[in-house]
Amino acid sequence: MIASLSGMLTYKSPEGIVVEVNGVGYQVHVPVTTFYRLPELKEQVTLHTHTYLRDENLLLFGFLSPRERQLFVLLLGVTGVGPKAALNILSGIELGSFIDAVQREDTARLVAIPGVGKKTAARVLLELKEKVAAFALLDRIPDSVAPSGPSEDALSALVNLGYQRAEAKAAVESFWKRSDPPPSVEELIKGALKILIKG
Repeated sequence: MIASLSGMLTYKSPEGIVVEVNGVGYQVHVPVTTFYRLPELKEQVTLHTHTYLRDENLLLFGFLSPRERQLFVLLLGVTGVGPKAALNILSGIELGSFIDAVQREDTARLVAIPGVGKKTAARVLLELKEKVAAFALLDRIPDSVAPSGPSEDALSALVNLGYQRAEAKAAVESFWKRSDPPPSVEELIKGALKILIKG
């Protein structure tokens, strides 16, 4: 799996961009929210990518932050939502606004996104409400917590993000072992996410 790309931006349009890495041009599909934050042509760019295999064709989807990439993956897990629909949703709403809308069960806000009907909005709210709570948790958790609980709190957050408990636990333990002093919950989540994204 290609988890990230760092190279020169050689082409960009709302339909897709090309990033050149060591002489190879990678076509990457990006949401509009990412497109408008891209650097100028011939400048360096780093994207967090998701590799999607469809009909023997390998498609790359790119985002400027790991959290946007993770939200895209979560959307792919929603019944009836494919990569095109997930990209469309991320194009029509900022990350923070989406999380807020899901937590408040704001169907009207989701339906306001072009291409999102009431049935899709209802499925998104039903299947993602608990999972997006982990995104908000990253912004709310304190710098330090009781020493007995940070690893379990981090593990719970990663499971809510859609990771399997076994792989999330392995990533948390791996980051914990290499940390000195012991990390906070926030540091654990961020460190474990980096390990999981790199595969």
